[in-house]
Amino acid sequence: MRVLFVHRSLPGHYRHVAPALAADPANRVVFATHEPGVLPGAEIRTFSPHRTVSAQIHPYVQPYEDAVLYGQAVYRLCRRLRADGFVPDLVCSHAGFGPGLYLKEAFPDAPLLTYFEWFYRARGADADFLDGPLHPDDACRIQSRNAGILQELAASDWGICPTAFQRDQFPAGFRDKMTLLHDGIDTERYAPEPTGPGTPMVLPGLDLSAAPEIVTYATRGMEPYRGFPQFMRAAALLLERRPNLRIVVGGTDQVVYSRRPAGGSYREAALRELAGRDLSRLHFVGALDEPHWLRLLRASTVHVYLTVPFVLSWSLLEAMATGCAVVASDTTPVREVAEDGREALLADFHSPEAIAGRVEEALDDAALRASLGAAARQRVLDHYALADLLPRHLRLMQNLAASADTGQADEIYNENRADQEVKASA
Repeated sequence: MRVLFVHRSLPGHYRHVAPALAADPANRVVFATHEPGVLPGAEIRTFSPHRTVSAQIHPYVQPYEDAVLYGQAVYRLCRRLRADGFVPDLVCSHAGFGPGLYLKEAFPDAPLLTYFEWFYRARGADADFLDGPLHPDDACRIQSRNAGILQELAASDWGICPTAFQRDQFPAGFRDKMTLLHDGIDTERYAPEPTGPGTPMVLPGLDLSAAPEIVTYATRGMEPYRGFPQFMRAAALLLERRPNLRIVVGGTDQVVYSRRPAGGSYREAALRELAGRDLSRLHFVGALDEPHWLRLLRASTVHVYLTVPFVLSWSLLEAMATGCAVVASDTTPVREVAEDGREALLADFHSPEAIAGRVEEALDDAALRASLGAAARQRVLDHYALADLLPRHLRLMQNLAASADTGQADEIYNENRADQEVKASA
C-alpha cells in the first residue's frame, strides 16, 4: 500500500501507525512534514510556506490565511510527488493547521482519512471555562478559526477522533463519518515497575531517591489550559503542610494553547505570586525524554493532571497505564476516562485548596493509592491499549484504501461506522 502522511510535526499523531506501516517493505510510506526528522522505512519530504501571514488582513481570518499558506505548500509538494511517480492509495492528514486543505485537489482519487482533534466553540468548552463569557469580538474570532477545519471536514472521505468529548465538539452533521479511535497507549512500556514500587527518582541534576513523598506534574506548556497556575498554588499549600514532600514539575515554560501573558511567562507570574513561600522542595526538571518521563511516573507517589475542557493529553493515559495514583481536574475530558474514587481522585479545577486536599487524601492512604493505580491501569488496558487500537487503525486504513479500487465505499464505511459504535459504547 502506498500511503502519504501529512502532519506539521514528525511523527505527530501518527507516532504508532506510521512506523508500523513503514516497517513493512510491502508498503511505500511518504511522510510530509514541516519539521525535518527521521522515520525508519519512510521517505521524509518537508514543506514550508513561502511567506508569513499578512498583517493587513482582518484578524479573524489571519489563522485561515496561515492555514492556506501551509495548504498551498503541501499542494506544491504533492505535485512534485506526482511528477516523481508517487500516487498514494491513501492519504492521512491531521486537520486544524492547514496542510490538508488541498490534498483532494492534488490526489482526487485517493481516499482521504483525516485526524480531527478539535472544533472551536465560544461557549461550553475551553474558551469560556477560565474567565467566563467572552467578549463578542472574541467569540466571533474563535468561530472564524473553524473555517479551515470545516473545509477539511467537507473534503475528507472519513475521519477519526480520539475521544468522545472531542468528537462531540464537531457539528452533528459530520460526526457520522468519524470513527472514535484513540491513538493508543503502549501498555507494555507504560507499566508499573516490574520489580515493584519504589523506583528511585533520579533525573538529570536531581536525585530524590530518599524522598518519602513525591508529587509530580508534567505539561507540554506551563499555562492556564493545563491548570499550571492552580497547580502552583496547590503546590505551595502542600509544601507548607508536609515537610517531607518533594514536588517535581516536568515540561517547558512555554504557551501552547492559552493566550500569551502580557509580560514574561506563566511560570514567572506564578513564582512572583508565591514570592516569600518556601519553594526549595519544588523542582523544575524541564522537558523529559521518554525514559525519564517513565521514570518520573514510576517514582511518583501522586501524579497531578489538570485540564480545561479541551483535548485530552496523552500524558494522563500514560500515567494511568503506569499505575499512578492520579489526582485530576473534574472536567469533562477527564471524566470520560476516569471515575472519581475509582481510577482517580477528581478536584475542582478552579480550587487550589481542593486540589491540595485530594492530593493529601491520596498521600495519607497507601491502600487508596494502590487501588486507584490498579483500576487506572485496567481502564487503559480495557479501552486504550495500543495492542488493540493499532490493528483497528490499520484495518480502517486498509478498508478505505480498498474502497477506491472496489467501489464499495458505502459498504466499507458502514463497517467502519459499526466499529465506531462498538467503541463508543465500551
